Amino acid sequence: MNHRVLGLALVLAIAGCTPFQRGLPPGPAATPPAGASPSLQDARGLAIARDARALIGAPYRYGGHDLDGFDCSGLVSYVHRGQGVPVPRTAADQHRVARPVPRDALKPGDLVFFRIDSRQVSHVGVYVGEGRFVHAPRSGRPVGESRIDEPYFAERFAGAGTFN
Repeated sequence: MNHRVLGLALVLAIAGCTPFQRGLPPGPAATPPAGASPSLQDARGLAIARDARALIGAPYRYGGHDLDGFDCSGLVSYVHRGQGVPVPRTAADQHRVARPVPRDALKPGDLVFFRIDSRQVSHVGVYVGEGRFVHAPRSGRPVGESRIDEPYFAERFAGAGTFN
């Protein structure tokens, strides 16, 4: 009897680890079928946001799209791929192909796009709720969380979208 309780406790403890802490990719694919109900889409968005948050602290690496390091679009690609959702590789292509979402209708798992140094979208993050997004900011700064209403990002906001 004690072995069963101990075994169950061990399984629950392991399940509570985040993907980045374990060095594993995000959880198994949870792709709702085409035309899925909004609740299934919301669940997938929450999983994408959770997986992005689990990567906070991961190193920045230009062109990176795995646990060795991420750039902004590589982070987005990685967490979507972990949920079975293919997305284009660059921030500009992600912006071009994503289904637009009004800023006031953002949900966890949606994407937020920015024009940092040009007219073209050059930065993307995963919206996690309450005005916050997870992104790989730049060389020398690890994956982190920021607010879309911070002056720097508010001035450069280019729109939002979803693949969910």
